[in-house]
Amino acid sequence: MPENPHIQAIIEAVIEGEAEDAAEATFSALGSNTDPLVILNEGLMIGADEVGKRFERGEYFLPELMLAGRALKAAMEVVKPSLLKKYEGTDTKIKARVVSATVQTDIHDIGKNIVSSMLTAAGYEVTDMGVDVPIKSIIDKAEEIGAQVICLSALLTTSMPFMRDLIEILKARGIREKYIVLVGGASVNETWVNHIGADGTARNAADAVKVVHTLVSV
Repeated sequence: MPENPHIQAIIEAVIEGEAEDAAEATFSALGSNTDPLVILNEGLMIGADEVGKRFERGEYFLPELMLAGRALKAAMEVVKPSLLKKYEGTDTKIKARVVSATVQTDIHDIGKNIVSSMLTAAGYEVTDMGVDVPIKSIIDKAEEIGAQVICLSALLTTSMPFMRDLIEILKARGIREKYIVLVGGASVNETWVNHIGADGTARNAADAVKVVHTLVSV
């Protein structure tokens, strides 16, 4: 259990799907000078991870996921300005267009939403396409807006192969080199990244921003 009572309150609010409580706990945490990245990684992400685990165990269902998502969104609205201030004036403020989506057959969006919000706070232009998005639609959107980065999310192991399929389509179209493709989800690891030929992954939203910063600046 976290020593910071505000962080524990955030975790519980996310797990219970209480949007007002999540926002209030986040506001209180900021008021106690808790680092916004700690709020994100040790509060919101821990709560989101637990919700995902309960879903996988059959303890939570779609309604609980939706409520948890609302709680996360409410908390992110509170913490986002502080995240933006944290990145302002640093040498990591690099602009790029990003397409973010949960791949087809998967409706989980908690982690994706946090990463999208974090990238937006860090100064990126993020087009979030939502959940259960066909991979061809993701590619078409990236081409349409001139994106440099494609971020794919999948919680279900049965949905992960669509990440590989997207990369194969990019190769077939001769446009693989145009894009940095990042993949994420509970079961995604470096072995999977290497297996499908993606460009990277991250354990949490803060690390995702660092990975994007690094790869975009190369």
